[in-house]
Amino acid sequence: KMTQQMRDLQLAQARKPPGPSSPNAAKRLYRNLSGKFRVNYTSFDEGSLAGRGEKEKLRKSYLFQSNAALFEAVELQDLDRVQELLKQYSPEELDLNTPNSEGLLPLDIAIMTNNAPIARALLQAGGKESPHFVSLESRSLHLSTLVREAEQRVNELTAQVVNEAPNTDCSEKEKQLKAWEWRYRLYKRMKAGFEHARVPDAPTNVHLSVASSSSVQVTFWEPLSVNSAVVTKYKVEWSCSPTFSPRLGEAVIDKLKNLHFTIRGLVSGTAYYVQVSAYNMKGWGPPQASVPPFAIPSNWREYDGRAPRRRGQAEALDHLLGQVKTVHQHCVCHEPCKNQPRSRKHSVSKSLKHLFHPGSKFLKMLKRGLYLTAIFYKDDNILVTHEDQIPVVEIDDTYSCLLMQDFLWFTKVSCMWDEILWLRQCVTVSQSSCSCILQTRFKMLLAISQMQGLLGIQDLGQVFFEPVKDKQGNILIVTLKEVKTNQTFESVRWVPICKLQTSRKSVSSPEEPTALDTLLISIQDKLAYHQRSSHALSPGLYLGYLKLCSAVDQIRVLVPERLPNILCHVKIRSNPNISREEWEWLQKMASVEEPIAAEPEAETSQNHLFQELQVAIKELMTLVNIPLQEAKDFRLYSQEVLDFGGQVSFLLLLPPSDDVCTAPGQNNPYTPRSGFLTLPLQIFELGEER
Repeated sequence: KMTQQMRDLQLAQARKPPGPSSPNAAKRLYRNLSGKFRVNYTSFDEGSLAGRGEKEKLRKSYLFQSNAALFEAVELQDLDRVQELLKQYSPEELDLNTPNSEGLLPLDIAIMTNNAPIARALLQAGGKESPHFVSLESRSLHLSTLVREAEQRVNELTAQVVNEAPNTDCSEKEKQLKAWEWRYRLYKRMKAGFEHARVPDAPTNVHLSVASSSSVQVTFWEPLSVNSAVVTKYKVEWSCSPTFSPRLGEAVIDKLKNLHFTIRGLVSGTAYYVQVSAYNMKGWGPPQASVPPFAIPSNWREYDGRAPRRRGQAEALDHLLGQVKTVHQHCVCHEPCKNQPRSRKHSVSKSLKHLFHPGSKFLKMLKRGLYLTAIFYKDDNILVTHEDQIPVVEIDDTYSCLLMQDFLWFTKVSCMWDEILWLRQCVTVSQSSCSCILQTRFKMLLAISQMQGLLGIQDLGQVFFEPVKDKQGNILIVTLKEVKTNQTFESVRWVPICKLQTSRKSVSSPEEPTALDTLLISIQDKLAYHQRSSHALSPGLYLGYLKLCSAVDQIRVLVPERLPNILCHVKIRSNPNISREEWEWLQKMASVEEPIAAEPEAETSQNHLFQELQVAIKELMTLVNIPLQEAKDFRLYSQEVLDFGGQVSFLLLLPPSDDVCTAPGQNNPYTPRSGFLTLPLQIFELGEER
């Protein structure tokens, strides 16, 4: 079949005008030949093509040229051009896995010319080897045929050039001869590359770990030597026997961006052996057993049969809240509102129009008192009223000293923005007690309702971890919310933050700025805090540092500025699971009064965790600016592993028991110097939940 294709090729070339005139005839000749014999395009019906739109024809033609350009770039070993095409087009648009007229794919050419960088780029883009090469013999025969027919064509053209008198036709044939000589050398190089290659060595650093009570994870690296052929896939095998007889299962990995695989559906408490082998065009290489040689699916909770701390808590709280609402729905306080229809949530586009309503009650200036301000931002813009003011409403004009308990209560209310009306109605019943605390909190609920009504939106966002104060007795509670819609709004101006900061006329002196001026000056920091506090950690096991400090009315926790919703931490490994064996070893370590000098037994999961912890502790001490020698009395919290959603878990590193929480005025050497801040413990807990 291949021979017939090459004969057709010769006849077609004889009927067509003379070939390309460039000195680098290989490029152009290949573009002409492959364009005519590309398998996906040899049977187009000219009539049907004519019936299609010109735009579609141009698009197909352009993609066809891109496919030819990819083959050309691979053959010329132009890595930059290959990467450019892979970035510009999808694999489907490039016909990445459609063989050309020679039965080859771009990955075949890259592999057989041993061009590892291009082969890796094609593999990561989803490139495959030609399905025609079902065996070593079929690949060898195919390459021999390509070499023989290219050689035959070279000989024919050479004879024609020698025998014909110099003319235009002769000049064109000389160029064709050069192109075929180049292709002949390419095929010979591919054939030699195939013949000299051997199967790859075994993968390296094959590490086995316990992923859960029913799964294990294997990670590995490329072989040290691929023996002149790029590895295109890996095979993971597992068994309950060290001899792998019988073999329980296998999986072939052909997506090589991340070299790891999780074996699922295993039996807890059963030992599983795993090995990994690599494949290139010469076949499968020898398998490499994992380290440790086996793993037993388990979880640290199986050590003492402990149930997850948060199991059912959210459901129980929802049920409890439902019960409370049921009890209160017949109260007198709800009678005035019983017949009122439930207010629907306004869309942001409609709600923002309220900012410019003539009857809005946003404040322009602050008097001595307690206020609520809501900051809505999008990119570098901030939402303001028609008078270029940040939305502010009054809570209490007689309240000049915000108690921490009231502020923390407000932060808890921020988790129930949708229930403000119900909360307000319930608090109304208790006003007869004339409690100052209840009066203040009722006014807070009123202010929230007013802000929601004026903005037409219920969710006011996240409360900033501390209020903004000034020396005139003004206190601002700040909420922050990012608007992520691309929608434009009528009658609403999004003002650039920098413009608002420069254009606003301050009514205070630089020495004693008002709370509003202070807010505007520091607004970038507050927005940065809000964005960073919503970031999530990547899956893995982390080592966290717990450090508290106490004040008269609160306890604060140390957090990094770059991620204030998480304790100071470093990553131990990507696998978040702690196995039963690892936890048992940690328990033994915690129960020994004197440090253990000897390491755990080699080639065990405990030894690997021991080494990972050593690295993590050193890194964490550097992060929090604590000399390593001062951390000799630190200890691991051995009561539990902190689980966050199943994908992130924490081991805690604690200072000596007397120094976990620093008292007011106490100088503690275990407090880092910069890059950190302290949050009220309740604020930190809310941020962690979010």
